[in-house]
Amino acid sequence: MTGEVGHRSPGERPRPRLVATDLDGTLLDAEGRVSPRTREVIAAVEQLGVPVVFVTGRPIRWMEQLWESVGGHGLAICSNGGIVYDVATHSVRTAHPIASDVLVEVGQTLRRAVPGTTFALEKTGGFAREAGFLPRRATSALPEVPTGPLEQIADDTVVKLLARHEEIAPEEFWTVVEEAVGTRVTTTWSSVGALVEMSAAGVTKATTLARLCADLGVAPEEVVAFGDMPNDRPLLEWAGSSYAMANAHPTVIALADHTAPAHHEDGVAETLSAIFGLGPGSG
Repeated sequence: MTGEVGHRSPGERPRPRLVATDLDGTLLDAEGRVSPRTREVIAAVEQLGVPVVFVTGRPIRWMEQLWESVGGHGLAICSNGGIVYDVATHSVRTAHPIASDVLVEVGQTLRRAVPGTTFALEKTGGFAREAGFLPRRATSALPEVPTGPLEQIADDTVVKLLARHEEIAPEEFWTVVEEAVGTRVTTTWSSVGALVEMSAAGVTKATTLARLCADLGVAPEEVVAFGDMPNDRPLLEWAGSSYAMANAHPTVIALADHTAPAHHEDGVAETLSAIFGLGPGSG
């Protein structure tokens, strides 16, 4: 097994009161599933009274197949902090949308700065895209998905603006977009392709988790967090104890307090098992 579960033994750290974990490349295995071992450990941690909160860039529509695998309850932070979702009631608890005039302004700015950029929108109630935004998932290309120019599909329910370019290298595109939009929105990147994700100004995984933890009476130092991509960096900086997966982006490994085994080795589960003193068959 690669990676490490921390620089200090679990007994030297106070036990966390909340676990925050990214999904893709972190909690999920190489096929995007919750492994039996991971499911077992999550259940055991929650039986100790410690909530496990998913903190993901995924929209709600990409989450439905996961709820049953993790018990069908609790809270999830989706769309890079744009939404807090109540799993049990299948409802949006809070949302942090981008104003429609800001969406249009940012889109026009990026069209001028990077000709050929196309856009899609994650909303509290679904997905919409420009015709030129080539979907990577079949569900994003269904006939019922609203399609049209950004100016027509934008509204005040958008929690994430997606910008894609088919010809520019990913990190080059991310840099150009970030410089062009400035502080009008919060930019981040969690994809291997030239896709930039934009949330409302000041909204990140970390800011939304901070609000949720304040409501729960949990301090930052009582949170352990896991991630693998640049959009996880604010989350890992905020949490009292942070783990980058062994397969994480180099900037994430450099920032995190510790390195966990890779996602396909049940790295989150094995690390939590060590932190909470759980053994085999702990579920």
